[in-house]
Amino acid sequence: MSQQPAIEFVNVGLQLGGSIIYDDLSFSVAPQEFVCLLGPSGCGKSSALRLIGDLVPWQAGSVRVEGEPPKRAWDKLAYVFQAPRLLPWKTTLDNAAFGIEMRRPEVGAGERRARARAELARVGLAADLDKMPAVLSGGERQRVAIARALALDPDIILMDEPFSALDHNTRNRLRAQLVELWQETRKTILFVTHDIDEALYLADRIVVLSNKPATVRDTVIVSATRPRDPERDPDLKRLRSHLIEIFQNIENVEGRDA
Repeated sequence: MSQQPAIEFVNVGLQLGGSIIYDDLSFSVAPQEFVCLLGPSGCGKSSALRLIGDLVPWQAGSVRVEGEPPKRAWDKLAYVFQAPRLLPWKTTLDNAAFGIEMRRPEVGAGERRARARAELARVGLAADLDKMPAVLSGGERQRVAIARALALDPDIILMDEPFSALDHNTRNRLRAQLVELWQETRKTILFVTHDIDEALYLADRIVVLSNKPATVRDTVIVSATRPRDPERDPDLKRLRSHLIEIFQNIENVEGRDA
């Protein structure tokens, strides 16, 4: 594994709309690592993904993606958002192929669809290729979005609370499936969440952000064997207590100072 970080923030300062989002934010993600960016709502977690994707400019420090500035690394990335963002007039197969069509129009339709078909099979939707988004469940639509990201064959997948709008059972199923996909593909994943148990279930490492202006409050290594059970595993229960204490401190101390 390369020693060069897949993602690196060094002393990043960010202001948006007159608000200071980051003040001296530094963290990194190693190649093939699964990192959760955890923090309270509104602390600027999603802004990190926007910087990585070169969607907003920062004012201080540096952001690097595999050693390059984001504007030169866009083709190494794929996104999965909270909303699946499927095109309602396209089938499951064509939605999964659409990312390739937009990013690499030189790839022929046959190859696009073949790659999309393979990734849909990987996420368990091989029998649903001709269905329209309107007849898919919320979890199925999110699996199409994951297949669309995988079909691009990126080095890095950025995930912005992709399961937060789903019901409890569907969330748990997709978390387990995402871990299996990551173990199979070994893509680098940076996953934004405000759910402590979700982070404990998914991550190799959890980077905890403070309230705005956000800095790293703690970095927690999660070494428990997968699949995990934060309700029963003593080490995970200890880490959960530690993270809850950090969140309480953020709310009680930093919230008073805001």
